Amino acid sequence: MPSIPVTRSISIDSEELDESFTRSGGAGGQHVNTTDSAVILRFDVAASPNLPDAVKNRLAVLAGSRMTNEGVLVLRSEGARSQLLNRQEVRDRLLEMIRAATIVPKKRRPTKPSKAAKARRVHEKKGRSSVKAGRGKVRLD
Repeated sequence: MPSIPVTRSISIDSEELDESFTRSGGAGGQHVNTTDSAVILRFDVAASPNLPDAVKNRLAVLAGSRMTNEGVLVLRSEGARSQLLNRQEVRDRLLEMIRAATIVPKKRRPTKPSKAAKARRVHEKKGRSSVKAGRGKVRLD
């Protein structure tokens, strides 16, 4: 039961990954019609005991439509002609997604403009107003 290291504290068992193989689409010769080189990787995020709940939630947001309603992440790779390269590529993408989900986003601290910035804005606004007022018709009063 070899485990795949994701970060220093998180690793996933290779048994949690379900890989299936299918034929790649696109142009090709007769050999393409006989080889199953595309890889579909399924990873049950919801049932994984190795991922913390916070990471699971962030991973679900990152995955978007690639996550099923049951919490299974589905990734597909068919870029390379080799099944081995496609397997490696899809696993690398999964690990990168999990690493990205481990990063806790910083909380936004609301800020407000300084008094000097407010005064500058009002001053510039009045200047623009007077310029525009000067563009009107000349009145003889």
